[in-house]
Amino acid sequence: MQMNTNITLPEELHPFRDLIFETLRPYIQLLPREPRELLPWESKIGGLPYLPADREYPTASDGSPLWLLAQVNFEEAPALSPFPTQGLLQFFIYDDAFYGLNLDNPFEQGRFRVLYHPVIQKAAADLQSDFSFLGEARFLPIEAGVSHPLEFKLGHELAPPSDYQFEALLGEGFFEVFGAEQWEVQSRYSRAALSSRHKIGGYAFFCQEDPRNLEEPMELLFQLGSSDQFNCMWGDMGVANFFICRDALQRADFSRVRYHWDCY
Repeated sequence: MQMNTNITLPEELHPFRDLIFETLRPYIQLLPREPRELLPWESKIGGLPYLPADREYPTASDGSPLWLLAQVNFEEAPALSPFPTQGLLQFFIYDDAFYGLNLDNPFEQGRFRVLYHPVIQKAAADLQSDFSFLGEARFLPIEAGVSHPLEFKLGHELAPPSDYQFEALLGEGFFEVFGAEQWEVQSRYSRAALSSRHKIGGYAFFCQEDPRNLEEPMELLFQLGSSDQFNCMWGDMGVANFFICRDALQRADFSRVRYHWDCY
């Protein structure tokens, strides 16, 4: 795969360059913009959600309202197949110490929710505007009710060693050929294949380990890490990921999404 990137491989890996660059994958990076008043349907981290008047506000299984973590308007973002090119995708989480994560069933959307609006309504009469029922939050990883506008940049990245597909892509024990230097070479490669950005698509980043497996391959849908830029903190400098099967993503079916976050 030939394309312009700023990725520099360790010299020891130059003989494997073609193999490694076959793992190159595109992603949409999420970057902060200057704070300003936003229209309800604009892309942002946090704040109050875009919500049509005829749609119920998302609630947890106990009836408590969920909180908007992020929303992405695909009409504002670069095209990235198989993600939608229009509509609005939203991520909601619960205000508790686990940020809505169900450790026993990370697919169960009882305390988080992913909503997709294929058609965006822009008339004020068609949108909800009173969210006073939300009250105050205690545990959210972001500042409740505060919006951080987003802009987007298309990028490319290599498969990191922490990715569950790494051995399938590059071979089992890929770094063992370097003998006593294998951990140093792997460490330098990991820096070249850093995947910790806030993004849509691409490779996921983990503080601990990848929870996915080859029996049910899943794509990274959305990733948001701890960041001063967004006043966001997942536990101890953690990161949150949302995953989806590729065929579901192609259908724009977000009913079965895996939510995960971990920290140091």
